[in-house]
Amino acid sequence: MTEPVKGPASYFPSIEKKYGRPIVEWQELIRASPLTKHMEIVAWLKSEHGLGHGHANALVKHTLADR
Repeated sequence: MTEPVKGPASYFPSIEKKYGRPIVEWQELIRASPLTKHMEIVAWLKSEHGLGHGHANALVKHTLADR
């Protein structure tokens, strides 16, 4: 039996469904952004791309952890 997905990645299926883009595309946008601070990127995703706070936060946290 597989472990359930935990942490920021647990939001990914609902992010893809709600906003119509695969997670890889969101991560590419985040990495390409000139912004570097976590909350700046969250605010940008919310204002420019219409993401909710929890979804934006999960994407940024997961993506920045990979840097």
